[in-house]
Amino acid sequence: MLFDSFTVLFRTLIVGTLSYITLIVLLRISGKRTLSKWNAFDFIVTVAFGSLLATMILSKDTSVAQGVLGFALLVVLQYLVSWLSVRYADVRAWIKAEPTLLLYQGEFRHAALKDNRVTEGEVRAAIRSQGIAAVEDVEAVILETDGSFSVIRKFEASTESALKGVKGYPGKTTETSATQS
Repeated sequence: MLFDSFTVLFRTLIVGTLSYITLIVLLRISGKRTLSKWNAFDFIVTVAFGSLLATMILSKDTSVAQGVLGFALLVVLQYLVSWLSVRYADVRAWIKAEPTLLLYQGEFRHAALKDNRVTEGEVRAAIRSQGIAAVEDVEAVILETDGSFSVIRKFEASTESALKGVKGYPGKTTETSATQS
């Protein structure tokens, strides 16, 4: 069907506008965490927001009140899970992946690459994007919890505290990093 009626188009215009405004207001109220870089949990919530928005706009069977309740429910649940993950390590471990060491002191960690479905080429591209020409000039490349790569140049520092908590990091025990545990 190419065209149903002007009433359906008018409904889509009104409901779409109200839904969009409601979503923006709820996301702003819920804080920066709702709009943060994605991990798997954030991705699911974002897809659910999009699906709910599309349903509200296009389905005659879904009222604006139902859609607003759906948005509010997603925001509250996302806030609750984030709040719990900040306070409880078990919840955090269940919700977020841990960062993983893919390259250390110029050597690729092939098991970690395979486990995370990352190629050496992707790691090399991340290194090049940081303006580094030689893999040997890199202390570490880490696959972060949001899927991005962190590239750390070789360093002369006495501590490697930024690498604490990275899966696969051999961890040199230093006085500074031991006291931060």
